[in-house]
Amino acid sequence: MTYPTISHFIESFTGIFIPLPIQTFGFFIVLAFIFGRLYIYKELSRKEKLNIFNINSIKTKPTNSFITDYIINGIMNFLFGYKIFFIINNYQKFAEAPQEILLSKDGDLIIGLAFLILNIIYTYYTNKKTNKNINATHMTASSLSWQLLFIAAISGVIGAKFFSVFENFNYLLQDPLSAIFSFSGLTFYGGLICGTICVIIYAKRCQLSIPHLADTFAPSLLLGYGVGRLGCHFSGDGDWGIIANMSNKPFFIPEWLWGYNFPHNVIEKGELIEGCIGKYCNQLSYAVHPTSLYEAIFGILAFIILWKIKEKITTPGILFLIYLTINGIERFLIESIRVTEKYLVFSFEMTQAQIIAIFITLIGSLGIIILKKRTNESI
Repeated sequence: MTYPTISHFIESFTGIFIPLPIQTFGFFIVLAFIFGRLYIYKELSRKEKLNIFNINSIKTKPTNSFITDYIINGIMNFLFGYKIFFIINNYQKFAEAPQEILLSKDGDLIIGLAFLILNIIYTYYTNKKTNKNINATHMTASSLSWQLLFIAAISGVIGAKFFSVFENFNYLLQDPLSAIFSFSGLTFYGGLICGTICVIIYAKRCQLSIPHLADTFAPSLLLGYGVGRLGCHFSGDGDWGIIANMSNKPFFIPEWLWGYNFPHNVIEKGELIEGCIGKYCNQLSYAVHPTSLYEAIFGILAFIILWKIKEKITTPGILFLIYLTINGIERFLIESIRVTEKYLVFSFEMTQAQIIAIFITLIGSLGIIILKKRTNESI
């Protein structure tokens, strides 16, 4: 079954519709980051005990407390005050389309300024009372897990949306606001590339070993990928495959796993469902391969494999290179049955993801060979 929002999921089990401003896709993305953070924290803690991350060598750089405490927190408090009463007064619309409310210019300027002033006063007296030290401090690797994940999350979402916008350029021209700010339509490799670059920059500032940190992130990336793809499937965000030929279905595979028509999909694509009233009353007129579900299964199974072998690999960096290799191969194959724009490359039609997947696979496989030759490690 497809659930455009968490409210629809609750209704399917209880029969009661509770209007909540939580889209199914966004809910699973949050779950992906929570599970990813739990794994990263535990793995960083394990490596600390093995003295892989020497806590005496991990040092944070002095930061500008004024920017964080006054400007960033001030802006967030102003926006909260500006929007909160407008959201309360228009809750039904907020529950149906939270992006439209959050990105609109509607709000209360006086309340927003009041929240800003209160934040400035509170921050000033708090800093004065605690005499906050902004000099360089020593920290453990595990204590940086939230910062690392936050940087990966923000830069990853921006990168994923950036790649997605250019992969669906016609959608950008037709509805630029929705294309840029909607929670659906995120391109995985855009998130991986941008997130990796930003995490490396931060890790270097904290003097963390990049190869060891990459190995720490590898299984969590697969876990997050799998959980996130469940969000794509259960919301019906359009990330599905080509028409499924049901006559070719192997007898041991359930029909819904081979072909699915995504009733009540969140992008409202397809024909109207008889008897359905309101939003999300569409379903595809044909069954398609649920490719997002295939990728969810791959991500979770691959996470288990990397989790099992991580302690057997002693050369830092190889686990992450294995991740790149298997992810590249999987993505190249799954793209052959996905519905997405294709480009002509050397007389071959390939998607944006397939082109990137080729480079990712080459980097991963060649990297493994080079590291194995350097260390003579067998995997």
